[in-house]
Parts: sequence; C-alpha cells; structure tokens
Amino acid sequence: MERLLTYADAIREATEQEMERDASVILFGLGVDDFKAIFGTTKGLLERFGPDRVSDTPLAEEAMTGVAIGAALAGLRPVHVHARMDYLLVAMNQLVNEAAKLRYMSGGAVKVPIVVRATIGRSWGQGPTHSQGLHALLMHIPGLKVAAPSTPYDAKGLLIESIRDDNPVVFMEHRMLHYQKGHVPAEPYTVPFGKARHLAHGDDVTLVGISYMALECLRAARSLEEAGIRADVIDPVSLSPLDAETIVESVRKTGRLVAVDTSWTMCGATAEIAARVVERLPGRRVQVHRMGYAPVPCPTTKNLQDIYYPSVEQIAHAAYRQVRGEAGAWAPAALEAPEMVAFKGPF
Repeated sequence: MERLLTYADAIREATEQEMERDASVILFGLGVDDFKAIFGTTKGLLERFGPDRVSDTPLAEEAMTGVAIGAALAGLRPVHVHARMDYLLVAMNQLVNEAAKLRYMSGGAVKVPIVVRATIGRSWGQGPTHSQGLHALLMHIPGLKVAAPSTPYDAKGLLIESIRDDNPVVFMEHRMLHYQKGHVPAEPYTVPFGKARHLAHGDDVTLVGISYMALECLRAARSLEEAGIRADVIDPVSLSPLDAETIVESVRKTGRLVAVDTSWTMCGATAEIAARVVERLPGRRVQVHRMGYAPVPCPTTKNLQDIYYPSVEQIAHAAYRQVRGEAGAWAPAALEAPEMVAFKGPF
C-alpha cells in the first residue's frame, strides 16, 4: 500500500532515522523546540534524543554557524536549522570563508559535514527581509552544495544524503512545500546530488521549476494540455551540483525553455540554466524565457504579492507564446494554489 507523508514529515523522519543510525548527528537552531516545531519538521525530536543532541539557539546566526563548523571539525554531523534563508547573510563569512574552504585549505585533512536547513518563499506579510531565495549566491561558491527538493520523496532522500555527505550543504525548503503529500518509503534511502527529475514528459516546450516552482510548472503543464501543448517538466532537485545534461537533452528535443525560479532572475539560477543550455547546443536555435520575482523587494500585501511572484497562469502564458506565438487568444484558467489558501503562518 502506498505510504503518503507530507514534505515536513519526510524531513522529520529523515532527521530521526539519521540520528538513530549515527550518534554523531545533532540538531540545533532557532525554534527547533518550539511547539510548532518548524512546520512540524522537528516535532518530537527533543523528547526522543534529549537536550544534548537537540537544542534551541540564541538569535546569533554567525556565532551558531561557527559552532556548527567547530562541531563538524570535532567529528559531529550538525544539522543547523535557520528559520529563514534571509539571515544566512549574517553567517556568510562562516559559510563562504570557513565551511566551504576548510577541506580544500587543509588538503583534505579535515572535513565539514554540516547541513544548514534554510526556509524561503512567500507567505502572509513576510515582506522584503523574510521572503528571499538567496540560493544563487550560494551556488556561486565552490565547496558548498545546494539542495532544493520539491517532493516529499526527494526531501527525505536528499536530506539523508546531505547528512551523510562530508561537505557543507545548504538544504533549501520553500514554505509552501511543507504541506505537500507524496509517496515516501518507511526505510532510510538516499537521493543523489546532481540528478534532476523528470516530472512530466512532452515534446513542445521544456519547463524547469526550482523548488516550489516545480509544482507550479506541473500545474501549468496540465493547463497547457487544454491548448494541445505537451510540456516536459523538470525539477533540478539539487542546484549545486546542477544536472544540466537532463535539461539540455530536453531542450534539444523541444527547442524551447521556460525556466522559473523562486528568486530574482538577475545573475540567478535560471541564468545559469539558460547559459548551460545555450553553450551545449551550439548552432541550435533555442527559445529561452526566464521567470522569477519582480526586480524589487518583496511586498507584504497579497494583491501585490500576486503580481510579484510567478504564477501558474504566467508560466502557462509564457510557454504558450513560445509554442504558438504572440497572436494566440488562449488563456489558462485562473487558479489559486490550495497550499496558499491553507497556509496559516510562518512556522
């Protein structure tokens, strides 16, 4: 019988199973002992493993990231929970100049097996400093791995892979994904870095959705079927390393790419994806369209947020224009994602 878990429960189960398997795995971060337990992802872990292995932290992101690095150098495998990716900026020196480089600078004598969980994405009234997806900054840094799974299955498997990895990993979670349900095996398993996942198959246009945008691209693909357009939908799953070849092979077939991000397009993940596609298809005429946040800070009101973030309708429109041209009169049905309606708060 198929076993369904939410994305949040898949993360909690992965953490619990790795802590049971390996006594060197510890968990700490802002709110891990809160009654809402970071969307439920840390629920019951304090009671199960005790305060020596599960602990809240002060509001000191740089210092606590340093603690995570020191613990990793001493032989532990810390999972450090940041409630919001925005405040990884406070810890960038620790991540970029220490965690990402210590193994290289020591000639492999030391390793830094830390996982930094970071939440991104829209929600009610979070505004300019609590909604940012800063993964492109992290993709730029050699020595850091960046994970962005969109399904419960990949969330569990890739988190286990991240905890077992001897390199620092930033594990990106979009708020809206925590409520998604999917098939998740009960036993521990791993999902590799650098392997994208095909979510739907079609010959007309390639849709690449990063994190939550993979879900929106799937919805857009279903909408496009009404217009007789079949879309290939690809979820990169990990952003660094990035499986460009799967995307390139899809665009080789379709000749069209719509890449959709949970961040701005300027120097972003979609720019990297588009560049790799064009570089690997020399002489091939390829239509490329990138989508992401509007180029301003995130607004707080819903009517402005609806314009600010890419929507299913906007994605479907962009793909339709690529396939049928500007003259088409087709319009996708309006849709508000059910997780947006159900969302009740930041944690």
